[in-house]
Amino acid sequence: MTIGFHAVTFTLADPPRAGTLLVWSPDGDAPPDGPGDAVRVTLATPPAGHPAPVPARRMSVAAGVPLLLAGQATDPAAAFWAAAAREALHLAARGLLLPAVTPAGYDTWQVGPLTADDEARQARLAAAMPATARATPVPGRTPPWLPDPTRLLRDFLDAVADTLPRDDAAGGAWSALPPTPVGRLRDWAARVAADADAAVRLSLRLEHRDTTDEPWRLVAQVHRRATPGLLTDTAALWGAPVPGFPPWSRDATLLALRHAARVWPPLARLLDTAVPDALTLTDAQVVELATGEAARLGVDGVDVHWPAGIDRGLTASAVLRAPARRAGGAGLLAEPGELALHWRLDLHGTPLTPAELARLADAHRPVVRLRERWVLVPAELARRAREPRAGSLAAMPALRAALTGATYVDGERVDVHAEGWLAEAARRLTDGDAMPPVDVPAALAATLRDYQRHGLRWLAGLTALGLGGCLADDMGLGKTVTLIALHLHRQGDPATAGATLVLCPASLLGNWEREIRRFAPGTDVRRFHGPERTLDGLDDGFVLTTWATLRRDAARLAARRWALLVADEAQHVKNPHSDSPPGPLCAATPPGSPPDGGRCSSPTRPNTSRTRTRRPSRHYARSPPPPGSP
Repeated sequence: MTIGFHAVTFTLADPPRAGTLLVWSPDGDAPPDGPGDAVRVTLATPPAGHPAPVPARRMSVAAGVPLLLAGQATDPAAAFWAAAAREALHLAARGLLLPAVTPAGYDTWQVGPLTADDEARQARLAAAMPATARATPVPGRTPPWLPDPTRLLRDFLDAVADTLPRDDAAGGAWSALPPTPVGRLRDWAARVAADADAAVRLSLRLEHRDTTDEPWRLVAQVHRRATPGLLTDTAALWGAPVPGFPPWSRDATLLALRHAARVWPPLARLLDTAVPDALTLTDAQVVELATGEAARLGVDGVDVHWPAGIDRGLTASAVLRAPARRAGGAGLLAEPGELALHWRLDLHGTPLTPAELARLADAHRPVVRLRERWVLVPAELARRAREPRAGSLAAMPALRAALTGATYVDGERVDVHAEGWLAEAARRLTDGDAMPPVDVPAALAATLRDYQRHGLRWLAGLTALGLGGCLADDMGLGKTVTLIALHLHRQGDPATAGATLVLCPASLLGNWEREIRRFAPGTDVRRFHGPERTLDGLDDGFVLTTWATLRRDAARLAARRWALLVADEAQHVKNPHSDSPPGPLCAATPPGSPPDGGRCSSPTRPNTSRTRTRRPSRHYARSPPPPGSP
C-alpha cells in the first residue's frame, strides 16, 4: 500500500500506542487497500470544514508509520505526519524515552526529557500542521472544534514512542503490547520524569597549552537541564557540594559520560578514573574532533567548546587553471590536454599566500601560527598544502565543474573556482547577455525577429566555445532560417568556416533545400542521398542527408571535416550510444571534424519542450541544460 495523494489524520487513545491513523481522500474517494479496517468516520472535510462521514482506512500507529516514511506521501496532511514520524524516531534514537502512566492507569512510554532545541523544533512543526491533519472534531463542541495542533503533535510523538520499545513476545509492563494496569506506580513514574527533567547535560571544553609536551586537555563540564546557565566542571562535583547541583548529579554525570563514550570512544577513559575530570588528547584525537567527531557529539547533545585562541576557519577548495587560449578562434573543446586542478587553502575565505602555504606544509602539529593567531590544521589540509596538485579534468567535466561550482576529488565533493578563459566561458553560459553580440550575416536574405536574433547570438556563442545548442522553438517559428544564419555567420571566420551537415528525415530534404536557396542564395547545397550520392568536391555550403543514410554511410561521413552539424527532428535521438539510426550520429563526428566543430539539435515535436525528453538531444549537441533543468 502507498499513501500517495490521500490525507492522513491522527486520532489519540489511551494508552497512546492504541492511537490510530486514518487514511482518507479529501475528494471523498474510497481509501486505498492495505492494513487496518475500512471504516466511515466523521471528519471536518474541505473546503467548508463541516463534519461529514468519510470513507477511510483505519490502521495502528505501528502499521502506519512505515507507510508514512516510505517517501510517497504528497498530500499536505500525510507529508506533515511523515515529518512528525521522523521527529519521533529522531528522539527515540537519542534515547529520549520515559516510562509513564496514562490517565486510565496503563503503562506507556513518552518522549523526554526534551531540550530547548527539541521544543522549538516541535513548535515550528506544530505551527505547520494543516487542518486536514487534525480533522477529527472535538466531541461536544459547537461549532466544530479541531484538536490543538501542539497537543496533538505531542500525543503522536508519545504514540510512536509507546510503540517502538514493545514486542509481541514480550511480557510485563512497558514491554508487552497489550495495556497493563500500573496505576499504583503513578507516583514512581512522576518522580522518574521529574528527575529526568532535572538531570545534567554534559559538555566538553578543549584547552590548548603551547608551553608543555601535552598541549591538549579536554575538560568535562556539566549543566543543569532545568537551568542551562548553571555550569560547573565535573571535578567540582566530586569535591565539596556545588550550589544548584543535588547529590544525584554525580550518578547523572557518569550516565551522560557513558552515553557520550559510545559516540566517541576516547571518552571512556574518563570512566576509569576516580574523578572524571579531564583527558589529555593526542594531536590525532584533536583532529578527529575537528573533522567530524565534535559534530557527532553535538547531535547527541554534547557540545564541544574550542579554545578562544584556536581558529578553525581553514578550508580547502579547488582551482581550475585554464592555460592560455590558442590562437585561431578554436573553441573550448579544442584546447589540448586536460585542465589542471590545484588545491586552494583559505582562512575565512581569504587565500593563503605562498609563504603561509609553505609554513603549513612544513608543520608537523595540528596547530600552526598564521596571521597572528593559532590555526587548527587537520592532517588532510596539511597534505594538500604539501601536494597542491589535485588532479586534472577534461574540457567538458571542467566546464561542468565551473558551472556548478563543485567537483569530486577522490570521492569527496569540493568547491571549485575557475580561472582564465574557463571562468569567462562559465560566465557566458550562465548569463545569456554575456554572449558577444552577433550581427545578422549580410548574405542572409531574410529579416530575423528579435527572438531569432537572440537565438542566433546564443548559438553563435555556444559554438564559439566549442559547445552546441538545442534550438527547441515550437513548429513554425523559423528554426531553419536561424540555423542558416548561424552557418553564414561562421563562414566569416576561417577557423570556423566550412561545410555544414544537416541530418533530417527524408521528407524534409526538399524543405531544407528550398529554404537554403531562398534565404542564402549563392550558397552551395547538395543532397547526400540516393544511389548517386557523393561528397567529391565539397568545400563549404550545406550537405543534406537522412538518418537512414547516416547509418549506412557513417564511415564516409566521418572521413570529412564538418564545421557544423545540425540534427533536425532531433527527437529521434533517444540514445546516442545505441545501434539505432541516431547511434552513428556522434560516431560520425570526431575523426574528420575539428574538435570545436559546432553541433545543433532541433527537436520539433511538441513534447520535446520537456527537458527530460530533450536530454539525448542535448547529449549529442554538447549543449548545457537550461538553468534549473534536470
